[in-house]
Amino acid sequence: MNCANRRYSAFNPGDLWLDNHGEHINAHGGGFLFYNKTYYWFGEHKLSGKDGNKANVGVGVYSSKDLYNWKNEGIALHVSKDTTSKLQKGCIIERPKVIFNNKTNKFVMWFHHELKDQGYKAALTGVAISDNVTGPYEYIDSFRIHAGILPLNISKEDFDTIPDINENLELTKEKRIDQAKKGEIFKRDFMIGQMSRDMTLFVDDDETAYHITASEENQTLLISKLSDDYLTLTNEYVRVFPGGRNEAPAIFKKYDTYFMFSSGLTGWKPNPGKLAVADNIMGNWTFLGNPCRGTQEENETTFWSQSTYIIPVQGKKDAYIFAADRWQPENPIDGRYVWLPVKFENNIPYLEWEKTWDLNFFNKNE
Repeated sequence: MNCANRRYSAFNPGDLWLDNHGEHINAHGGGFLFYNKTYYWFGEHKLSGKDGNKANVGVGVYSSKDLYNWKNEGIALHVSKDTTSKLQKGCIIERPKVIFNNKTNKFVMWFHHELKDQGYKAALTGVAISDNVTGPYEYIDSFRIHAGILPLNISKEDFDTIPDINENLELTKEKRIDQAKKGEIFKRDFMIGQMSRDMTLFVDDDETAYHITASEENQTLLISKLSDDYLTLTNEYVRVFPGGRNEAPAIFKKYDTYFMFSSGLTGWKPNPGKLAVADNIMGNWTFLGNPCRGTQEENETTFWSQSTYIIPVQGKKDAYIFAADRWQPENPIDGRYVWLPVKFENNIPYLEWEKTWDLNFFNKNE
């Protein structure tokens, strides 16, 4: 069979996944949008070799009617040739997510953005907009978030009691956690704006959208309400799990309950997954532990992957796909995708390894 004509009818986690041209899908750290009876997959366009994680091309986009077979729709957001642009070639663009605004009829993309040759120092979130789902997206800006604004769950009185951070401290994991719990990193960045690294978006049933991001040196999550046009952050936000060391957030809602998958901090290496629950997305979150079931190695590595998004399957009841990446930092273009069905026990999500599976898995929920 010609690889370009290959048709899939099942998911094979961790295998090469070919698009309509017979090439491995190149959309890492992906986000997904269902629009006009079609799924769209946005992700980081990687290259081979040691510099392959840098944004030398931009954000790719693919389309599918069935979630198995994907058509390459090209580059949705291009990096700039202008060396004065924050989005210039060679910067870092990670975890792009796109949502559609029914009021403005615009598609809005947010992403984690690092400036060229600055490593992960900038810790910005970026935003772009388009009239068309596949783009081209027009870059608007990238910035730190909530400069000079207190979250809903820190009072002015409490903020005034936070000690200044000791920048000369020889840091350990435990000391970083302590700094976050005490609010010292938050206070350090209060006037310049909080850091934003791994991020995702979530649109609620009432079409209110939220920006969820790893902040404070990846020690704390921030959940922020977006403006009505989805182009800016409002002043409404909360700090979640200070010192909890969460990244790779992925949120979904089942009935009236919000669930969040995330991971720990081990660089490009996989680690035990995390699961949290809340009755209010801007309220109190409760940590539920590791959602993975299987062998010790599978539990400790989230099946050798890291969460990026939870895909609601259209037309299926209580059907959600855990979408994750297997990073290959030495050859980023070879990063593989791990998609697994989200299972439930007593209404709590969990994950198990499936070597191959298809959407008929969810028929039992009907």
